[in-house]
Amino acid sequence: MELDEIKVTGLQVHYLKVCPRKLWLHSHQINFEEESDRVLQGKILHETSYKRKEMKEIVIDDLVKIDIMDKKYIGEVKSSSKMAEADKAQLLYYLFVLEQMGIKRTGKIHYPKERRVDEIALTDDVRQEIPKWLAQIQAIKRSERPPKKVKYKYCSKCSYYSFCWVGEEE
Repeated sequence: MELDEIKVTGLQVHYLKVCPRKLWLHSHQINFEEESDRVLQGKILHETSYKRKEMKEIVIDDLVKIDIMDKKYIGEVKSSSKMAEADKAQLLYYLFVLEQMGIKRTGKIHYPKERRVDEIALTDDVRQEIPKWLAQIQAIKRSERPPKKVKYKYCSKCSYYSFCWVGEEE
């Protein structure tokens, strides 16, 4: 897969794993993140964590926004491990994009509030899986309508909660 073919952001990979409806809404510029206290808290955590790291917030082709990078690792800073699978998918995607550019790294997901760091490596199985994620994302983005609502345990904390669920019978 050529880097020029990839038109997916890391955030879109994260949203695919969290909620395909959220991915569609965000991709169609229906945004509620600006009003979310949780998103603001995450931005503040990101800005105040790991200040001594030399390379922070590296942006590549407006697709990948790496929080921390050094000679061995790339890192993502997250406020909570509640979305650990989505966090891992996002970081694996970043590792994949970098590998397409000839840059090999291992990944670390930092959860400073939990004093936890998860190390992530790109495997052959994941290399085969990522193009499927990208195809799913493109299909969701091209769809005329958002995917059906699915009630996840974390919906009530989502910035799209009132858009999706207010007025609905529980």
